[in-house]
Amino acid sequence: MTAGELEEMIKTLVAKGVTVLLLVLGPGGELIGVTPGDDGPAPAPGISEQVAAPDRTSGPDDPGGSGDDPAPSRDDIADGGTDEQVSRAEGSGSTAAERHGWGEPVRSDDFDDGLSGWNIYDGPGHAGNGRRTPDAVSVADGVLTITGDADGNTAGMAWTDGSQQYGRWEGRVRAPASDPSYNALLLLWPTAENFPVGGEIDFMEMMDPTRQRTNIFVHYGPDNSQIDGAVEIDGTGWHNWAVEWTPDRITAYVDGEQWFEATDPTVQPPGPMHLCIQLDWFPKGGQVRESRMEVDWVRQYPLG
Repeated sequence: MTAGELEEMIKTLVAKGVTVLLLVLGPGGELIGVTPGDDGPAPAPGISEQVAAPDRTSGPDDPGGSGDDPAPSRDDIADGGTDEQVSRAEGSGSTAAERHGWGEPVRSDDFDDGLSGWNIYDGPGHAGNGRRTPDAVSVADGVLTITGDADGNTAGMAWTDGSQQYGRWEGRVRAPASDPSYNALLLLWPTAENFPVGGEIDFMEMMDPTRQRTNIFVHYGPDNSQIDGAVEIDGTGWHNWAVEWTPDRITAYVDGEQWFEATDPTVQPPGPMHLCIQLDWFPKGGQVRESRMEVDWVRQYPLG
């Protein structure tokens, strides 16, 4: 029955001397109000207007259901913000630092002032494949972009100043669907440059070209032994990837939620490490399409 038909029926009953009560029920069937019909029908919720409750369920871009802190709206962005800046802020989710009380970072980069403090690679690519070149790195509107082309020209960069043994690192990254030849990484690398003995912690390695699955690899020992894990998440959207390295464990987080932990003491790196950002070339053959990864910010925290 439409609202109009309901109104006509009530008017007819009232004209015949029938007392009409209109019961207004909420979405759960609870009684919201009782309106005497001889004053005319009140509009029923859901007929003239619908008000949707906020959706706080977990989704692909919010694996932990981190709806406790709504993302800023467009009105929260400073005047003059671009659509891309709004996109990076909306649906931002939680950070591990906020959720687990890491305090203030000792280093941070929002990529608003170029690439000061970074060592950008210039030489052969991963395992000697392709080339790492500063030409593949760009910064615009506060976003770092590394681009890999069809010939294996790509890039990587290291945050060597402030290396530390144990600590926490976090970065906000997205990587559009890519060619199968390109892996997007955030990793910790031994400052002593003594891999494999010095270890390696790839706490965000996107190997899946659709970017729907992300891996972690912890390398250790003189024979480059490895342990690994994976999380299913849409890496084409912005997410906050973090690692916490303590004397007892190595823990990985995404949007503040733990998804991997290693407590075996034999996998522990033996010395200081630093953060690296890399788009690595693993040639698979065939026609290759240009691929990229984007980084909004990175932060480094002390352990305690």
